[in-house]
Parts: sequence; structure tokens; C-alpha cells
Amino acid sequence: MTTSADVIAVKQGQAGRLRLNRPKALHSLNRSMVREMARALLEWRSDPDVRIILIDHAEGRGFCAGGDVVTIANSVDGAEEAARAFFFDEYRLNHLEYTYAKPGVAFMDGITMGGGVGIALPCRYRVATERTVLAMPETTIGIFPDVGGGRYLSRLRGRLAQFLALTGARLDGAECLKLRLATHYIPSDRLEEAKERIIAQPFRTQAVLDELSEENVPAARIMDNLARIDRYFASDRLEDILAALDAGAADGDKWAAKEAATIRAKSPMACKVSLRLLQESPHQLHFVDEMRMEYGIMIRLIHHPDFREGVRALLIDKDNKPNWQPTNPAVIGDADVAAFFEPLPPEEQWRPFDF
Repeated sequence: MTTSADVIAVKQGQAGRLRLNRPKALHSLNRSMVREMARALLEWRSDPDVRIILIDHAEGRGFCAGGDVVTIANSVDGAEEAARAFFFDEYRLNHLEYTYAKPGVAFMDGITMGGGVGIALPCRYRVATERTVLAMPETTIGIFPDVGGGRYLSRLRGRLAQFLALTGARLDGAECLKLRLATHYIPSDRLEEAKERIIAQPFRTQAVLDELSEENVPAARIMDNLARIDRYFASDRLEDILAALDAGAADGDKWAAKEAATIRAKSPMACKVSLRLLQESPHQLHFVDEMRMEYGIMIRLIHHPDFREGVRALLIDKDNKPNWQPTNPAVIGDADVAAFFEPLPPEEQWRPFDF
């Protein structure tokens, strides 16, 4: 058993358990946490006694609220190496999970955002509950849905990817199940039973999760808005999407008015980069290509003023009044966006663990 302040890595029965243990920060990830998780996975990869990986949180509420962006933002100001190192190591963990030979089970019980999505969605089994709140809200702080977000979102039906990336909309457990972001929906009071049974009989993981799954899952509310989402978010241009929403609002669609206001509160640059990401991600043949591309985008975007301004407005001063640069998306040209997607110099590029 390895226990650090913020993550617990332990073998139980035939399972390797990774337990996030930073309750006061809703288990937000820091660099030491992602490195410890990766270290344990690398060790268990060749351990015949470990048949399955379980990822959950120990104390407190929430599964994982994402990366510790306040620390990252401060690192950009002070020692850029620290910010680069966090994303480099985080994406290594994401890729390690995605390519891991042994199945994983993520228990997304509570808030699952940003980096939390990045460690949950690579798992073969993803358990949602009535407390699940999943979102990729990065455009709120001037960045984009990373940690594989381009790959996961761009594979959703219709124009859900564009809607979720731009608005940061929160999905409940039933919605996650319906959109296949979750594989199972289990009441939170049955999770401990699920874990105990999987640890005892990992070869029955699928059966255990099926047996404990809720039969009467609540309705997935987002399904009622699919036609709206496909219509309003049909374009890959931010200005077109806003214009469509404004037109809907003018015709009395209150939902369109609300979503237009939501998007206008986000970083215009981050929104445009996110839309471009969703066009580029389907062309990345392997997950390693996705991670390399996302790392290059992130390293450039954290130097854009909107990142620090978004973190200030949302998480530090909490005035929710960011001063985006620029505020008008129309002045951001295609070349401005394309610059974020240029490959980094070879010596600076992200690379996975050497297997």
C-alpha cells in the first residue's frame, strides 16, 4: 500500500485501487497525484495479482473537480516549467489509462469535471449515480476541453460536442448513461457493495455492475433539447452559433436566450479554439496523437491573457466578471486560432511513457 497526502494507491484482493483523497479541494488533481497514480499503474501493469483497477474518491463529496488550475495559473506567472510539467504528466496518465491492458472501473459519484473526466472516461466501466455532475467547463477560465475531451466529445451524436464544449453544460448521471459517457447507473448507497464484490471476483465485474444497476433510471433531460442543439449549434463558427441562438431568442425561445448568454460569458478565444479542436480531433488516428495535439494547444493557451483572467474571476477574486481579450469573437480570425494548433518544436513536444 502506498499512501500520500492526496491519493491512496493500494492493492485489495485482485484489484488495484486508486483513491483520490483531497476532499477540501473536491479532489482536484495536482502534479503529485497524477504522478502517484501513474506510478501505481505502471507497477500493477505487470503484477499478475492485479486483475482490475478501481478509481474512486476516499473521503468527502465529489469524484474529481478537475486540475488545480489556481496553482497552474500561478505557475505560468512564476515558473512556467511547473505548469508545463503538470500537463505533461497529466496527459501521460490519461494516455496510460487509455492504453492500459487491464480493465478499469471509475466511480463517478459526484462532481466529475475537467481532469476528473480525463481519468474516468478511459476506463472500460464508468459508473454514474444520482449524485453525478459531469462537465467540461474549461471555456469559463479561458482554456478548452482537454485531457482527451476533443476525442470524447467529438464522438457524441449530432452537435452535442459543440454545445457541451461552448456552454460547459452539466450532465447528471441519467444523461451520462443515455449519452454513453457512463456505462452503468447505480444508486450511491450500493457503490460499496459493488466495490467489495468486484474486488472479490474481478472476473465478474460486468455482471456485478449489471446486477446492481438501477432499473428505473430517471429521464435524461438533455434528450428533449437534441433538436434545438443540432439546429442552433450546426455551424463550426462561433458567430454563426450565437446568431442562430439570438434568432431563436427573438422568436421567443427562452432556452436559446439562456444558452446565448452562457456562451457570451465565456472566453471568445477559448470558444473558437474549442470549436476548431472538435474539427481536428476526429482526424487524430490514435489517442497519442490527440494528447500531443492537446498539449501543444494548452501550452500556448495558458500564455493567453484569458487563462489567468478566467482563473482570477472565477476562482480567486470570484467576482465572475472576466475581462476577456478580445471580447468580440468577430475580431478573432482563422489564422489567430490556427496558431494554437501549430506543432511545438520537437524537443518541447509531449510524449507518452516509453512502453
